[in-house]
Amino acid sequence: MVSEAGEPGYRAKQIMDAVYRQRVETLAEISTLPREFRERLERSGVTVGAARIEKKFVSVDGTVRYLIAFPDWQSVETVWMPEGDGGEAGDGSEAGDEAEGPSLGTSGAEARSDKDEPIAAPKRCATQKPMRQHQGRSTICISSQVGCAVDCQFCLTALLGVKRNLTAGEIVGQVCAVLKDQGVSPPEDRINLVFMGMGEPFLNYENFVKAGRLLVEGVGIAERRMTVSTAGIVPRIRDFGEEKIRPKLAISLNASNDALRTRIMPVNKKWTLEMLMAAAREFPLRTREWITFEYVLLGGVNDAPENAREVAELLRGMRCKVNLIALNPGPGIDFVTPSAERVTAFQNILRSAEIPAFVRRPRGRDIYAACGQLKRTVEVATLPEPRDQTIAAAPEG
Repeated sequence: MVSEAGEPGYRAKQIMDAVYRQRVETLAEISTLPREFRERLERSGVTVGAARIEKKFVSVDGTVRYLIAFPDWQSVETVWMPEGDGGEAGDGSEAGDEAEGPSLGTSGAEARSDKDEPIAAPKRCATQKPMRQHQGRSTICISSQVGCAVDCQFCLTALLGVKRNLTAGEIVGQVCAVLKDQGVSPPEDRINLVFMGMGEPFLNYENFVKAGRLLVEGVGIAERRMTVSTAGIVPRIRDFGEEKIRPKLAISLNASNDALRTRIMPVNKKWTLEMLMAAAREFPLRTREWITFEYVLLGGVNDAPENAREVAELLRGMRCKVNLIALNPGPGIDFVTPSAERVTAFQNILRSAEIPAFVRRPRGRDIYAACGQLKRTVEVATLPEPRDQTIAAAPEG
């Protein structure tokens, strides 16, 4: 756009600073651009501003679910978690250290001292409201597609199917809209970002990678404060390892053997556990970085002691940690949430095998904002917390 208009290259940086840091709403607010250039942009139909928040739902725990609308009448969901959900714990980053807290130690990981790279403080235009003080540890969960094609059987998003990919601008626009609504601004305010909303990021790879660069260079969120979760698109895991700017990697595992994983995650038909584990073991980790494996526990399906032992064997010797997520319920999902005792037993087996394992706190369950609940639900009835399910334990051995 800038080069085509015959303007010098630094104009692009001026536009990025205005849109991503100052979060202007009109071209007229970008005072660093010549008036004639702004008028040309307006005549050509160029507009600026954050994505449009269509609806906003607030949970009793402070979590906020945003319905973000686009001009083609499609929409996605973005979630703000004011205290995170512990998902970063043990992943080797500063965000992971914060999630663990001083009383939890390193859970088998070595002590860490790496800090985020300093980024110049953003300039603010005269019309921008001052940001409120923010203490950090908040997490934004963003979407990469409208719907999802992976069809995980325990996820509400799968019921939508996939409508289309998001552009890089639409991905970043979600973040800018939430930051503006919450009154926070990186890098002064430390924000964690997870690509764990609607969609499979690695099936929209080019736009996802471009969005990651914009988030680092434009918005000011350090790559070590970003995590991308994939259901296991093996070729893209290898591509991702070669990116110069890349978030941390999380793999949605959810089963301990091929038969079980194929049943609940059809993507396993194309990329088996053997292929997935090979790609994970070959993934080039940075200093003190660990791969995260996410495991949604389904009562009576994949939460038996034998499943835990199989997971421990799959991950043996890897620099990794496991996030355990008790199923978040929803209409149309034919699984139940396991009891707290089952979750703890699973965690203890992994820890006994010297694999760091953490239980993710459910955030925003009552407004369909928790992991696996994103389905653009507009009419929200208060959901009761799932009752513990009594399930006979699988035989030992």
